[in-house]
Amino acid sequence: MDKYFHSVRLDTSKCVGCMNCIKRCPTEAIRVRKGKAKMIHERCIDCGECIRVCPHHAKYAERESLTSIVNYKYRIALPAPALYGQFANLDDINIILNVLKRMGFDEVAEVSKGAELVSHATRKLMAAGAFRKPVISSACPVVCRLIRISFPELIPNVVNLNAPFEEAARMAREKAMKEHNLESEDIGVFFITPCPAKITAIKQPLFSEKSNLDGAVAISDIYPVMMQQMKKVTEIENIQHSGRIGVGWAVSGGEASALLLDNSLHVDGIENVIKILEEIEDNKLNNVDFIELNACTEGCVGGCLTAENPYIAKNRLQTLKKYLPVACNRIGDDNVPHEMFWQKPLEELPVMRLSGNIVDAMRMMTDIKEIQKMLPNLDCGTCGAPSCKALAEDVVKGYASVNDCIFMLRKQLDDSEMESLIPAPYRKEE
Repeated sequence: MDKYFHSVRLDTSKCVGCMNCIKRCPTEAIRVRKGKAKMIHERCIDCGECIRVCPHHAKYAERESLTSIVNYKYRIALPAPALYGQFANLDDINIILNVLKRMGFDEVAEVSKGAELVSHATRKLMAAGAFRKPVISSACPVVCRLIRISFPELIPNVVNLNAPFEEAARMAREKAMKEHNLESEDIGVFFITPCPAKITAIKQPLFSEKSNLDGAVAISDIYPVMMQQMKKVTEIENIQHSGRIGVGWAVSGGEASALLLDNSLHVDGIENVIKILEEIEDNKLNNVDFIELNACTEGCVGGCLTAENPYIAKNRLQTLKKYLPVACNRIGDDNVPHEMFWQKPLEELPVMRLSGNIVDAMRMMTDIKEIQKMLPNLDCGTCGAPSCKALAEDVVKGYASVNDCIFMLRKQLDDSEMESLIPAPYRKEE
């Protein structure tokens, strides 16, 4: 596997170099060169913002098709609770679970069940003072990857428990092996995902050598098939085993409220997440006990691989939860099982550093500031970098030239020759 696997991919045949993606990428992982977007793979955190904003559909998420389940003797579906919010007038989650079984899965394991267990484990660990405050949720893989490359000092604050979909997959695989006398390789466990980041987390996990899942199917891909199958369901088997707490994880604030704390915070949207992490890094939120961070607006219902407007999906889930018990799962009175913890720690990935040598890094930083003073600081993006500061960094690293800036080029040529080439908003008055 590549050193940096990413489910977010670029179809160069569709890319027209429109600059939309470079402006939205939170880690400045995209440049436009020779009329095409180019990804800086070590910086990408698979947030999917580029997929969301590309008007030409040149960015996409690589994922499994539903037909890939036939490669396994025993197939298990793991629906994200965000899936339930995609369907209008749904009054029973069992309908969704039965439809998945009708589509070829032998078993359905609710991710919301894993969420309730992780919530209970987090409550126990926080009561025991196991984490540095403010405690940061580890459920969103985008946030974990962002902390890894941009906020490594906050790694000790991150909850070192499996994400709900990994915990649900672990339990489902063990159950199937025991009850059906199967080998692990005979079992295919597939997550029904709202976002590309979880696909990456399966293919190249941060916290273990191998994921408990075998693949992921996008909600947007499976949704139309499920709509057709729902019309054919006549008998509903009661196989749901989760409540409000687990289903509530689908929306921003669901995880935080499940911890039953008086002093918690929940934030959604990648720009807001970055601002909050900066606040934590500056020791401005030390009085907060727990912070839930979701890269997508409104939480997982806002993932770019969902089918429904996130605000509508959130409203549907609020209605659906009225019919559910508070919770159906807990880990018991003993200590948190060691299987629920990460197998390996979250490690810093210093891709944002200018150099591994502090002297060279300081020199490069000085050079960047000097070049930035020369640039117009309009952050117009016509150079193919998201900002003048990013262009200055590219110049210092040898990836670009100051003359990539059309305004710098104008200074070196006759104004009359260049003026018609300058973007209209920045031309001089006639």
